[in-house]
Amino acid sequence: MKESHKSDFRKSCIKKLEFSSRFSKFYKDKKTVKKLKKFIDANNSKNVLLYIPMEMEVNVLPLINKLRREQKNVFVPFMVDDSFKIVKYRLPLQKKKFGIKEPKNSFCLQKKIDLAIVPVVGVDKVCKRIGFGRGMYDRFFYRLNYKPTVVFTQLTLCKADKVLTNEYDIQADYIITN
Repeated sequence: MKESHKSDFRKSCIKKLEFSSRFSKFYKDKKTVKKLKKFIDANNSKNVLLYIPMEMEVNVLPLINKLRREQKNVFVPFMVDDSFKIVKYRLPLQKKKFGIKEPKNSFCLQKKIDLAIVPVVGVDKVCKRIGFGRGMYDRFFYRLNYKPTVVFTQLTLCKADKVLTNEYDIQADYIITN
């Protein structure tokens, strides 16, 4: 039963995000990226996991470029099997499974990430992530042997008033939106 509520909530959030991403997206992106940068600076984060944005997600590419100019280590997901590994962000990007762009696969000495900025479709009452339903982030964080600070980000906050997630779904330490 919980899964159907989660699925219905996911669909309504995606509709809301698709609508909102057509209007004032540039402004919302800029405002959210500014808050994310402030958070990174305040926490003195050096190794940051970000993501290559899809259309309805916060465009963090300007943030990635800024952090790289500041000599920070910027990592992004590279899909492997049912999850992903982290690789250093570098160009060129290639469109892969699910239409997600990724850099080429590279061997990366596994640095511990201080901070993970994770896109969400929505969050439930206890600030656990509702994503696209493939569980890649959940499996990635479950397999880590440490816990970085996790920040969820979204163009427009979509939050449920009840618990829709399972014990294995990742939880935010912070949520940053416009």
